This record gives sequence, structure tokens and C-alpha cells, in this order.
Amino acid sequence: MFCLTQGCSALLVLLTLHFCHGGNILVIPAEGSHWINMDILLQALHSRGHSLTVVRSSKSWYIKENSSYYKTLSISVEKNIDEKLINNVMKETVEFGRGTLPLTGFVHMTIGMIGIFKDFHAVLCEFVSAMLDDPALIKTLHESRFDLVLADPCWGGGAILAKYLNLPLVYMGRWLIVEEAHFSIAPSPLSYVPVTGSGNTDRMTFLERVKNIFFYLLTYVQNDVLAKQIY
Repeated sequence: MFCLTQGCSALLVLLTLHFCHGGNILVIPAEGSHWINMDILLQALHSRGHSLTVVRSSKSWYIKENSSYYKTLSISVEKNIDEKLINNVMKETVEFGRGTLPLTGFVHMTIGMIGIFKDFHAVLCEFVSAMLDDPALIKTLHESRFDLVLADPCWGGGAILAKYLNLPLVYMGRWLIVEEAHFSIAPSPLSYVPVTGSGNTDRMTFLERVKNIFFYLLTYVQNDVLAKQIY
């Protein structure tokens, strides 16, 4: 009788278990501080049993080639962005946000940011082209039978690769290449919806709304004039 009770208890436990399998995920990250957020997400996905393959540049700054929780595919490229230049521009951005950078410095910073965005997109295009022009790599990606592409939305590489491999695309955030995602998919009047980087809230004074329009025009130049032309 005791053995029968134990057997029924074990069967009941088995029936209450939820069986599932981890996904096979292809990861297209971005460099710099964006990688910090992606890395945290990858660790969480790994702890839940998902298999992760990270595509990285051979000249990556922070994305390690060897990791205990993801595999890597390193793509050989010739170009890279000057990390010191980006650090200087980021420093000026922080100073402007604190109100310690004069207007002339802001103009210099803005021009520098536009140049960096242009260079970044050009480097990324070379990166994606190197992948698509490698038949052996593309064959490996197809044979790996990935379930989806997890990408950083700030650059277009993830979307291009997901389209080419005919895989679902999941963004790790809602910030698109140079703008808030809602501006692309929903009505977003500039008098009420703050532009990314403006520091505004949904309650703006007249001057803050003027500032919001200025930042929107800046993102338009970066997205429609620079990025789209490069891609």
C-alpha cells in the first residue's frame, strides 16, 4: 500500500511538470554600452536553457570571442570606429546634458555625432556584406536552424540578416536606428511626445517644444538623409 501511494505521488508530480525546450537564437548585438544591456539579457536567456550564437566583428571592442554562455561567429572586417573619438563625443554629450557645455560646443558635438553615425553605418554595411558574401557562413547559418534573430535596434544589420534568413526578428529595445520606435508605428505629435535625447517629458513648455522639434529634425537627417543612403 505504501509503495502504491509513493507511485501515485510520483505520477502526480510528473503530470504537474511543464516540459519545454530552449530556443536556438542568433544574436546581432551592437558595440559599446549597448552590449552591456544585451549581455545581461543573454545571461538570463542562457540560464533558462536557450542556445545563443553571437555574431561579432573581428575588431570588436567588448564582445568576447570566448564565453561560457554563448558561442560566437567572428566576421573579418577591415574598418572599425575610433573608440577614443566616440568617448570624447559621449563626454561632450554628458556635459551638454548637465548644462556645462556652451552652444558652440553643442554644435561641434552634433556635427561629430552625425559623422560618427555615418561611419558606424558604413562599417556595419561592410560587416553585413562580409556575412552575406560568405557562402560557407550562410550555409552554416541555414543548417543551424535558428528559431529567431535577437538584435539591437540601433543598427540595421539584424533586420537585414533576419530578412535574408527568413527568421522572426526580436529587438532587445524600442529605440530604432536614431529614433523612438513609436514615431515609426504610431501617431506621435511632437508637442506631446518627447524625442529621444531631448530630455523632455510629455509636459513641455513652448521652448521645450521648440527643442523637441530641433531634435526631431536632427534624427530625421541622421535617419533619412544619412542612414538610408548608406544602406
